[in-house]
Amino acid sequence: MKENSTKNNIIIGISFVMGVFLLALCYNMFLGPHNFVVAGMTGIGIALEELFNFDATLFIYIANFLLLIVSFIFLGYDKTKNTIVGSILYPLMITFTAPIANFINTRFPIDDTLLIIIFAAVFYGVGNGLIYKWGYTTGGNDVLMQLINKYFKIPESKCLTIVNCLVILVGAFTFGYMEGIYAFIIMFLSSLFIDKVMFGTFDSKVFYIFTHKSSKIKKVLKEEFKSGFTIYRTKGGYSNHDGDVIMCVVPNRYYYVLKNRILDIDPDAFFVVENCYEVNGGVVRSSLPFWD
Repeated sequence: MKENSTKNNIIIGISFVMGVFLLALCYNMFLGPHNFVVAGMTGIGIALEELFNFDATLFIYIANFLLLIVSFIFLGYDKTKNTIVGSILYPLMITFTAPIANFINTRFPIDDTLLIIIFAAVFYGVGNGLIYKWGYTTGGNDVLMQLINKYFKIPESKCLTIVNCLVILVGAFTFGYMEGIYAFIIMFLSSLFIDKVMFGTFDSKVFYIFTHKSSKIKKVLKEEFKSGFTIYRTKGGYSNHDGDVIMCVVPNRYYYVLKNRILDIDPDAFFVVENCYEVNGGVVRSSLPFWD
């Protein structure tokens, strides 16, 4: 158990450092040189450098340090502990990756705006995904979100959207509306990569089936789909009749087949289908793509 825990901690540490590295490299290769004011302290720093000639990297150092102190005072250690390393490591990594980014941009310049946007979105999304996956942050904007959530009771997700949009608008007013549009596209695309890194791809579907012919559907699941299932005893809220809800997981390729088989058996069946990102355990593992 101790060996597994140590191995997991090493994997988490490497993933986190790699995420911060990609985020810093993204700043030095794409965001800073092309004036993409995407979000957070990084975006504000890029705008301040243009408006007041104040070094953006220095601003990120100062902002992260001050917000880390504010977080300790107003949010406490428990809320701050996963921010400490990221707040310190991110600006240091920006300094560390600056010569690397300069070398790459000099030797392998990218002139196509679309490619620059795509690469920026990939680096930004994958980097943040690797950081958020393990519950860490790079400070800055994340601290502000927690403070606003605590004192103004605004959900962090909504607050994050509002603040990011305001930062992008600042960038649009500073560098022009096209840079603002590019920044918004990067933000949107990167959110897709963040989700993919954090949750993976969904290779299967979860069916929740309410039917009065549960015995026939259970037989089909066992014999035709080789799938296990779970039964929930339920009562209809409208009909007030007792019944069963069958929960099962099947690969995506069987989605339409199972859907049609359910309706063939019981045209009045009620079912809900959701994407399934991960499965652990179960009776017939070999039938699921997660163990292919």
